[in-house]
Parts: sequence; structure tokens; C-alpha cells
Amino acid sequence: MTSDDIYARQQFGQKTGFGRMPALLIVDFVNGFTDPDIFGGGNILNAVEATVPLLAFFRGRRLPVAFTRIVYADDGSNAGVWCQKAPRLRELTEAADASQVVKELAPRAGEMVIRKTQASAFFGTDLCGTLISKGVDTIVVAGCTTSGCVRASVIDAMSWNFRPIVAMDCVGDRAIGPHEANLFDMGQKYADLLTAGDVIATLDRQVLPAPAK
Repeated sequence: MTSDDIYARQQFGQKTGFGRMPALLIVDFVNGFTDPDIFGGGNILNAVEATVPLLAFFRGRRLPVAFTRIVYADDGSNAGVWCQKAPRLRELTEAADASQVVKELAPRAGEMVIRKTQASAFFGTDLCGTLISKGVDTIVVAGCTTSGCVRASVIDAMSWNFRPIVAMDCVGDRAIGPHEANLFDMGQKYADLLTAGDVIATLDRQVLPAPAK
């Protein structure tokens, strides 16, 4: 019996689909994660490029958009155990160029920018409450890294009973092995996997309500 057979026999990999109100969550597509000399590498730049039309679609439909940035205090006073595992994370301060969203995806007025100090976009932030206030029930996820902050955010999104949809060509990692393994695992347990094109095509057929103010 193959691993695919085992997952299928145990009824993993079911689809949750889209609800009535989707939002786009772009996780940590900042300069430091597109630079191989800092935190980048692998297929992250390709994922940024694939996210450009997805973001344009959400903006064109006036759907909620949220970005995350990892931001630590200049003095490192809020750096925790994660920074012991990856000390250079402390370089991601409010003013640091490495912590700024890449210019191709620069946030616009009215779009959420969530500052976080942990992997998940939800941990210690107001993201969940803000999305609920806008009537969001589905979260399309792009960003990096697939094995780290994307995965953590997807699991927390599902834990809050949002429907996570991973735009699989819009997520990237510094190494392809962890990227592919975590895509498979998320698809089996936590999220639906679709290309950006499929997300756009699916939502283009839906009649969506206006997002709450």
C-alpha cells in the first residue's frame, strides 16, 4: 500500500471549498525573504511573481487583503525562543529594509498590514478579529515560507474555522524539499490546494457579497 493509498483510506484530503467571503493573506513577502543572502532562495521569487495577478484580482473585486511582516523591537526586547533558533530574525525591525513588503506587492491604503513576532499570522495579532468583522470565512494564502510561516498561518486559520485555500504557485520556500512536503501535508490535513489561476477562475464565477466596512 502506497502512502497515497493510506491517506485516501483514512479519508484525508477532503475538500472544504470556498465560502461566501474570501480574503487574501500574503505572508511575509518582504525584502529579506526574497534575498538569498538573508532569508531567501529556492522558489520564493517565482512565488512573488505568481502572486501579482492574484493580488490584482482581489483588489479589482474589492475583497479583503492582508499582509504580514515580521517586526521586532530595535532593542530586541520582544525577541523570544524563535530568535534563538534563527538569530537573524532580530534584524527585521520596523524601519529595516529587509522587513518591508516587496515593491511588486506593496500594500495600498485600507489594506491590513499585520506585524508579528511568531510564525503564525494569527498568534498575538488582531488578524482573526479583523477578518471576522469583515465577514470573511475563506482565506486564500500566499507567501513564504511554505514550511514555516505559511504552514503555521494555515493551521491557525483552520483552527479558527476559516476555510484555508493555499495558492500553491504563490507560496515558496528556500528549499524545494520542505516546500513540496509541506504542500502535500497541508493539502491532506489543513487546506485546499489550488493554483492562482484556479482561485481566480473559481471566484470569478461566484457572486460575492460586498465586504463589511
